[in-house]
Amino acid sequence: MKNTDSEKSLSELRKEMRIKWYRCPIEAKELRELSTRSDAKGYQLALGHLGIWLTTGTLTFLFANAGWWFAALILLFAHGTVGTFFIAPWHELTHGTVFQTKKLNTFFLRIFSLLGWLSFPVYQVSHNYHHRFTLHSAVDKELVLPKVPSLKPLYLLQLFTFNFSGGFESRGLIPTLKGFWGMATDRFNHPYFSNWDVHLFDDAPVGRQHSVRWARLVLGFHTSVLIFALLIGQPILFFIISLHHFIGNWLWYFVGAPMHCGLRSDVPDFRKCVRTITLDPISEFLYWHMNWHLEHHMFAAVPCYNLPKLHQVVADDMPKPRTIFEAWTEMRETYRKQLEHPTYEFDTPVPVSKKEKFEREEQLEAALGTESLEMVY
Repeated sequence: MKNTDSEKSLSELRKEMRIKWYRCPIEAKELRELSTRSDAKGYQLALGHLGIWLTTGTLTFLFANAGWWFAALILLFAHGTVGTFFIAPWHELTHGTVFQTKKLNTFFLRIFSLLGWLSFPVYQVSHNYHHRFTLHSAVDKELVLPKVPSLKPLYLLQLFTFNFSGGFESRGLIPTLKGFWGMATDRFNHPYFSNWDVHLFDDAPVGRQHSVRWARLVLGFHTSVLIFALLIGQPILFFIISLHHFIGNWLWYFVGAPMHCGLRSDVPDFRKCVRTITLDPISEFLYWHMNWHLEHHMFAAVPCYNLPKLHQVVADDMPKPRTIFEAWTEMRETYRKQLEHPTYEFDTPVPVSKKEKFEREEQLEAALGTESLEMVY
């Protein structure tokens, strides 16, 4: 008797499932050019993001020590808003497409992961499933739909202050600590994995060991920061260095939630299960251009800083990008429909692909019999 999908391991499903993804037509030469990595552009993103974070952190420290607590709190909020976006470089650097020099990619991946309470060894495995099987519920457990684009006051209060409990597109202090403690003690059936189960590392035992070591390093680092801050009488340093990721999560939530929420699952067309949204330049920089998310899923080898150019090349075969307001309106309307019809998913209208258009024109020509018509004047 054959196992059902629910009874099979992730490794079995991965071997069996073959998805023929639709990808927009693009010249091979053009795609190669767009896939070219640049150390200079990588430095602009990595050092720019870290530079803003260091600036807001330094100003927070100076104002707090000067006794200007109102200004310090405002700056700490800005500092947390910037630091929450460390998830973006964690994502991009995990792909290994930012820097041309591999060692630079690895170095900055560890820096952002350490400061942001992020486990790149876990993400490297889970994100591989997410890209290969995007929103195919039997295998992609990194994001399981439906999700609730919540605007409840108590949740928003956490996002605009300090995030204790976490939620969709936000990482609270309590579940993060529990997750890292679970990894550090080699227990992988805890909330950090969301819907992943203990079989995530079935095909990657080395990754599991690496995850354990990394979790211990992260816990050790932030514990050292706490002890050092208390010893020198500067507890504000602990908030600046170790707790920033849980402060001011609001912008990340509003920007990150639309990427998949409310869209189709179990379809072989990224245009149906991924959104691209337009952002202001500051948010797009902090998000490392991941607002061009549909383009990223369709051509994952293209570095994030080339995604806007990629969009221009394939725009006529893509849905029109939503504004952040349009995306949230769409998600909220979808959520309201799902309350009555739980299986409802928004079906994004897509252009007729160039290949389909050619085939339809051939069929129409044959149906009309135009091949045998004589010109009569």
